[in-house]
Amino acid sequence: MSGPLVVAGADQLLLRTDHPEAERCRAELARFAELVTAPESLHTYALGDIGLWNAASAGLSAESVIDTLLRYSSAPVPHGVLTTVTDTMARFGSLTLRRAAEGLVLAGDEPALLDEVLADPAAAALVELRIDSTSALVLDERRGALKQRLVELRHPVDDLAAMSPGLAHPLRLDADLDLRTYQRDAVASWVPSGSGVIVLPCGAGKTVTALAAMASIGAQTLVLTTGQAALDQWRRELLRFTDADPADLGEYSARRKELRPITLTTYQQLATRRRSGVRHLDEVQAGDWGLVIYDEVHLLPSAVFQLTAGLQSRRRLGLTATLVREDGREADVFALVGPKRFDVPWKDLEAQGWLAPAVCTEIRVTADRAELLAHAHAEPATRPAVAAAVSAKRRVAERLLARHEGEPALVIGTHLDALERVAAELDLPIVTGRTPANEREQRYGELRAGRLPALVVSNVANVSLDLPEVSVAIQLSGSWGSRQEEAQRLGRIVRPKADGRPAHFYTLVANDTVEVDLARRRQRFLTEQGYHYDIIDADAIA
Repeated sequence: MSGPLVVAGADQLLLRTDHPEAERCRAELARFAELVTAPESLHTYALGDIGLWNAASAGLSAESVIDTLLRYSSAPVPHGVLTTVTDTMARFGSLTLRRAAEGLVLAGDEPALLDEVLADPAAAALVELRIDSTSALVLDERRGALKQRLVELRHPVDDLAAMSPGLAHPLRLDADLDLRTYQRDAVASWVPSGSGVIVLPCGAGKTVTALAAMASIGAQTLVLTTGQAALDQWRRELLRFTDADPADLGEYSARRKELRPITLTTYQQLATRRRSGVRHLDEVQAGDWGLVIYDEVHLLPSAVFQLTAGLQSRRRLGLTATLVREDGREADVFALVGPKRFDVPWKDLEAQGWLAPAVCTEIRVTADRAELLAHAHAEPATRPAVAAAVSAKRRVAERLLARHEGEPALVIGTHLDALERVAAELDLPIVTGRTPANEREQRYGELRAGRLPALVVSNVANVSLDLPEVSVAIQLSGSWGSRQEEAQRLGRIVRPKADGRPAHFYTLVANDTVEVDLARRRQRFLTEQGYHYDIIDADAIA
């Protein structure tokens, strides 16, 4: 039988999902290609620069990539695709940054390469002077900006320059903490370079992995988080799993401004200015950090990239469940935080018992005539909100909760008006961005303790929410076609359960609305990880 793959071009790798070898081929493609579309029978992948450079930085050779394409293809692979793979992957490492007697030096494999780079005015302006035919001097403060520009020129730099050690601050993990094998492997993959991203599924212990990295470095550390809830969770984990002295933990947030040996802050805080005009990031950047950790690095705001560019001499660790960014700035993460150093597929951890098996189901509901007319006449930007409010979703959610009676559940969505209406109709409490922090924690605690059967939540529950026994998520709506959000929401429910029950992830999609296409786009990352969405009609829910 011919293989499951048709390689029509670098941006058109077509995988037949009904083929016996499709799953093995998918697992190999995920190492270097990006899933673009995922209809049920034929998935389309593309070979992009960042995917191939990340593969190269992780030690995958062009020969290995080409071998995968040739082995699974049912027809001859176009020579141009093989050339693209070889040429693109060879670009990573052809330019390096190193420390030398002269200072920070940009070096190329050959004179022609440096000539090409310095012919670009923007790149030339970031170089101090040419040393010889293959090297040039770069000022440290321009290190990040130069790396960004060279990625734009498709000449990614392998930054091998030694990192500043920062002020020492020893940290030990709790003696009773037994790191999982993949967590040890992740730290071991990151330590030699001191920069880059560790990709682990939600629920796989990214924070504990980062604590192990902190212990291996033993230096003052700045941790950037997504918000106050995440900051508080980091504090709890540090006190629970390490010998950190509470007096050494600082918080730089809206409620206090402390710079301590281990300082926790938020992206939002660093992106704002004080009334005096001084940026908070300037104050934080002045610390003698030996390590900067970017939690949920795929959410790194554009304003904080400037801070990252100025911290290139510090060790940098990015944490995420998916490197996908809907704004297309994966290249900036690659250039400024570093390449992907470690990645483990979700399904691998599920097979090892570290994640609960997940059953993903897309349920199609039918809007009534008035709702369809309202959707048709709405402005394009407001159609997702109209579709989110389709009344049939509440009835389906109610039936699903009854089906899973006794299992803690989240009813999750993006559009607040629709969420508040569902919460009222189902007589369930709701947590949104407007809910005070103490009330949020109270609701989460009630759900953990079993005093609430379910909780309605908005996007505030997408990240840094620790509800290990929740095994059901009913998704009423999402943020456009966000793949990262889909992964985060599934991640809320895949912690292994004490009784071994699977996680159930339901997505309610209104027929004949914009949601049908958005759902397909949102599911791409999880489909790439090996999850399958069964599509059923709402009438099938008893």
